[in-house]
Amino acid sequence: MYKRVRLKDTVEVPPKHLADVTPERVKALLQDKLEGRMDEDVGSVVSVTKVHDIGEGAVLPGRPGVYYEADFDAITFDPDMQEVADGTVVEVVEFGAFVGIGPIDGLLHVSQISDQYLAFDGENQQLASTESDETLGVSDPVRVRIVTKSIDERNPRDSKIGLTAKQPGLGKLSWLDRDRRRREQNATAGDE
Repeated sequence: MYKRVRLKDTVEVPPKHLADVTPERVKALLQDKLEGRMDEDVGSVVSVTKVHDIGEGAVLPGRPGVYYEADFDAITFDPDMQEVADGTVVEVVEFGAFVGIGPIDGLLHVSQISDQYLAFDGENQQLASTESDETLGVSDPVRVRIVTKSIDERNPRDSKIGLTAKQPGLGKLSWLDRDRRRREQNATAGDE
């Protein structure tokens, strides 16, 4: 998911900073330009950490700044297909829950949460089972698997990550703890 990568990109240094073309200045400009941006190849740029090399500046006709190619390290977040991730429910809607995994949110569709029927409870911002006392609401920690991924570089907010929690070992963490305790109790009862 999180990776440290070495990248190259071009950054425009505005005229007021031309006397200060240092790694620190270029790093700050790269941070402004790249952090939070989605890229199909590297995922989401979380942080530019170190500038290694700054190339020769180039002037483009009609542009006031000078352009420098920089070689730098960055921390990126790139979810892999079928990867298991721990996250937190950030929003609940009629059709499911949005789960924050790293710097992005994925959709956990209501059909991918449980085998039980879950009804939307808008007043309490949760999905509630009609068969038991199970609920899934905002701030609940969950373990999910990434099952679909569509990155939109032009409009990162339109990127889509699809999640499931219907496989063994996945779901709301309190449900997993409850199930583990039941298995342990059953194993202990079987030993007697």
